[in-house]
Amino acid sequence: MKKEKLDIVYEDKYLIIVNKKSGMLTISTDKEKINTLYHQVREYLQKQNKNNKVFIIHRLDKDTSGLIMFAKSEKIKRLMQDNWSNVKREYMVVVNGNVKNNKGIIKSYLKETKTNLVYSTNNKNGKLAITEYEKIKSNKLYTLLKINLLTGRKNQIRVHLNDLGYPIVGDKKYSKIKNKVKYLYLHANHLEFKHPITKELINITIPVPKYFEDLI
Repeated sequence: MKKEKLDIVYEDKYLIIVNKKSGMLTISTDKEKINTLYHQVREYLQKQNKNNKVFIIHRLDKDTSGLIMFAKSEKIKRLMQDNWSNVKREYMVVVNGNVKNNKGIIKSYLKETKTNLVYSTNNKNGKLAITEYEKIKSNKLYTLLKINLLTGRKNQIRVHLNDLGYPIVGDKKYSKIKNKVKYLYLHANHLEFKHPITKELINITIPVPKYFEDLI
């Protein structure tokens, strides 16, 4: 099987930001150790210098595509994670149905079952999750939304949009609508943050995959 080339969108001495394709794990699991983005990034860096290391700052679900940031040292990883609430993260998503409101905020407390299913509750024992959305365009069947994550909980966007009544196209875990599509239509397209060393404002936006445009 031919190895796909790493899609690097930003790199300096401290950080590397990659555009992950849908279907790829961020890190290894019990079932898969090699075919992960972490492994690819580490391999890429160690080709330059065998002593190079890579550290995970955050993750995306296997079926979510888009921007993932890695650190080149433990210090940078810690600096980024300690200030993660100041990192602006936006997603583009295609949902089933024509969303009525042009803008909105979804807020709930999220809990997880023993079978790893995340669900909303009003019980404050859960983790507070806040999702902001804005309608970009729609047709009779689907709506393209821009999502601003105000908190970063596991499966937050998927659960919240399903709660709203507009599940994400291709979401086999939370949606009851069986779309005949190959992908999950959730793409992390924007990162904005202050560089931990240079203090420069880094602003990165990438386009949605072609299959988004084909659907909407």
